[in-house]
Amino acid sequence: MMTPPAAPIDPQCLRIPWDGEGAPYAIVDLATVQDATPWHLPPCPLIGIGTPDHVRAKDVDLLIEPPASLAMIVAAITAQPRAAAILVQLLRLIEGMDPATALVAESLAYGLLQGSEGHARWLATRTPVPAAAPGEIQLDRTDDQLTITLDRAHAHNAIDRTLRDGLREAFDLAALDRDIARISLHGAGRSFSVGADLSEFGTTRDPATAHAIRMVTLPAHAIIGCADRLEAHVQGACVGSALEMAAFATRLTASPSAWFHLPELAMGIIPGAGGCVSVSRRIGRQRAALMILSGRRINAATALDWGLIDAIMDD
Repeated sequence: MMTPPAAPIDPQCLRIPWDGEGAPYAIVDLATVQDATPWHLPPCPLIGIGTPDHVRAKDVDLLIEPPASLAMIVAAITAQPRAAAILVQLLRLIEGMDPATALVAESLAYGLLQGSEGHARWLATRTPVPAAAPGEIQLDRTDDQLTITLDRAHAHNAIDRTLRDGLREAFDLAALDRDIARISLHGAGRSFSVGADLSEFGTTRDPATAHAIRMVTLPAHAIIGCADRLEAHVQGACVGSALEMAAFATRLTASPSAWFHLPELAMGIIPGAGGCVSVSRRIGRQRAALMILSGRRINAATALDWGLIDAIMDD
């Protein structure tokens, strides 16, 4: 059976009209949609109001559901419209794409936003964060098992350049050594990790140079080579790049008190450590967009319900 050609969205179905001239978002009320013909999607977030079982629900970029609200999503998009638009365009593009290729697409989109006015505005207004003492990656090899531990508990395992490079080296080793049957990823202390060290944001301002660095140093490029052997357990905060890496694991568990957060949109950027790839493959394109655009934290129970984690376990 041939797929029917895509068509414009019926303006009568749109709660918020999209004028095709740079509007930051469009809202479609699925209850008013009867036609099953695929849509031409606008180059901005298409927000759906309705249920996931609707015939056109798969076409929208996100469906409103707790813990996010429509007002919250609209406010976040309005504050960073360029980042929001690039996010949904990227998620549409990489859906079903080979992970290695999708990581390149993510990095290019991230680099584009690194040079944007929205990110520059965030850099100019943020309060400088003093750099904490560096941590290290602890490796423990026992027979065919390798345990990788983020050891910077005094900074809630914020991932600085030292930890990033250590993670890349550890996962390169794991990917190359097929005698390693099981890889475990953990974080020392009360938090798995609060993500990238904010004191290092803005240190490389040229997007092309930053993209070149990510192609060489980003741990996700090595993680995908051994993700089928990787297990991760998180406790406390699991934020930003930490969640992006952990989500590649074939099995991801969390303590009952764990919480998850992707805060990048407010910074004028998108997840750039592999999260657009890993998180969307765990919870789907729409919930990934919901999580990123809303900037809302989700708890372990919601993460389990969505499929972001596989089980809740005590530490």
